[in-house]
Amino acid sequence: MSASPRWDISRALGVAKLFHLLCGVREACVTPFLTLYLRQLGLAAPWVGILMGTKHLIAAFWAPICAILAKSYRKRRTLLMGSLLGSVGASLLMVLVPLADKNWVHLPCNGSSSVTSTDALLGVTLPVNITLAQEPASSHPTKRTGEVEVPSFRKPPGESDQETFGGLHSYLALSVEGARTTSQVLLHPDTSGLKGHPWEVTFEVVKTALPLLPAGKGPGNPANLSGTQGKPWAFDLSLEGLRWTFILSLGSLAFWELLTAPLEQVADDSLYEYLDFVDATDRYRSLSVWRLLGMSAGVCGIAALVEQLDCFLMTSGPQGVVHFYGYSVVSILALLMSIAFPIPIYRPWEPSYKSVKALSIVRGDPRLILLASTIVLIGAIISTVQNFLFWHMKDHGSSELVMGFSVALSLLGEILLHLFEMTLLRKLSRAGLVGLGLGCLAGQLLYYSFLWSWWSVLPVQILSAISNGALWWAVEASVEDLTTPHMERALSALFRGHFYRSGCSLGSFVGGFVVMRFSLAVLYQACCVVLLLWLAFFLSIQRRLPQERKIKYSKLLSLEVSDTTDSEQGTERDWLVKAMREEPD
Repeated sequence: MSASPRWDISRALGVAKLFHLLCGVREACVTPFLTLYLRQLGLAAPWVGILMGTKHLIAAFWAPICAILAKSYRKRRTLLMGSLLGSVGASLLMVLVPLADKNWVHLPCNGSSSVTSTDALLGVTLPVNITLAQEPASSHPTKRTGEVEVPSFRKPPGESDQETFGGLHSYLALSVEGARTTSQVLLHPDTSGLKGHPWEVTFEVVKTALPLLPAGKGPGNPANLSGTQGKPWAFDLSLEGLRWTFILSLGSLAFWELLTAPLEQVADDSLYEYLDFVDATDRYRSLSVWRLLGMSAGVCGIAALVEQLDCFLMTSGPQGVVHFYGYSVVSILALLMSIAFPIPIYRPWEPSYKSVKALSIVRGDPRLILLASTIVLIGAIISTVQNFLFWHMKDHGSSELVMGFSVALSLLGEILLHLFEMTLLRKLSRAGLVGLGLGCLAGQLLYYSFLWSWWSVLPVQILSAISNGALWWAVEASVEDLTTPHMERALSALFRGHFYRSGCSLGSFVGGFVVMRFSLAVLYQACCVVLLLWLAFFLSIQRRLPQERKIKYSKLLSLEVSDTTDSEQGTERDWLVKAMREEPD
């Protein structure tokens, strides 16, 4: 049928591209940096894992329900606009969540200000010059310079400055002793240079043998400060404050995800049905590139804004409020675009239980069961990267601009690899491409566990083009080959929604406790080993599964067939005869 003004394909695609671009920028403003913000609130890895796991769990099951309801009641545009408008307010709720320690503040970004209060030392970072007495084999001590973050030390009425400094000295000894080292540290303050810089202190450290302490178990950990109970004023790290921070963060994140989770699926379903009505679904695949472009631009742009504006907007809260303000601004722009977003008005009634049917298809095909299990495992492992990689980079001195640039590198790699998508799918088998993606992901995880500086993460990010982009192309192609007609999108949504998000939720819940009990490097190394074992299992099982071939007559009809004759040679070249001969009995 000819496209009337109501079905203006060029205009619809232009609006959809801009909408996907803005949604990519909007997502990149907060999502990559969210766990870093939660850490700055004072939440430890297990609580961050619980928060992110709850977020993924809501997205896995709430988004399909909303998509079905919006389609049944023809309220898709209302849902799009309501989701975008509601997410503006819901995101700003995170700015209102209080710190776990209300007296913990950061020094201004320019570092020019000094602490002037005589009543409290508010969470400053002290430069420490450390002298290590070596083992007997070495006679020369080693000097090291570092920084120690100190929580609030309050001087009660009547307490002298010398006693206050003694409390600070005790905390620094506990902090260094509680680190994951094999040394017992004794700090000897040198206050000779305190006149010009009252909080710059030099300490001399004597190194002796001490059994290895696991992370979170050392006496310097805030959860194990029993040695400071004699002076209740020394620490203002209240369990009540931590509890309220966690509860308010959980409520804000859950409410936020309830509003934003249905947006992507409803928009994709609406656009696909709009293009399907006028037989233009071949242009649908190219729209994912625009979302990747928006994310790569947004993640670098918001990181640069944080570097410039966060110092002026931050008062007593944590760094990172610019992320939420930027998210709100871009959400309003996307709201304006949603008014013109293409949504089909007249559409024949279709059953809304395709998800149940798709699940039954997976249950009846061992190859789909193996693929679904792989997707759950990938989601669980990818969640550990998304949740804690920026923590690892931050511990090595990385800025948010470098973090954003690392994400942009992986996204740009996916965009460039898009040019070779069809070539890869033709040259490699589906199972081979999945195996290649798993291998690249295992290599990335092993590399992450051995980061040594703030820039060392950048070279390996290009592998994300294969471990994320090419891997999902193989999954989509496998789903398209193995499913029944008209169930491709339902089965793909099941894999991307339920299976992948459920895996992300499981990985977030478990990963946080592993980080607390061991370390982030151990978590990444364990994930690498699990991936390699699953890769060997996947390739060995894949060969033993029955390789059934299904004929897609819709694809065969689209092929260009050369002219045939009545001769035997022409009959052999006929596509229908060849297809029927290749079909198994």
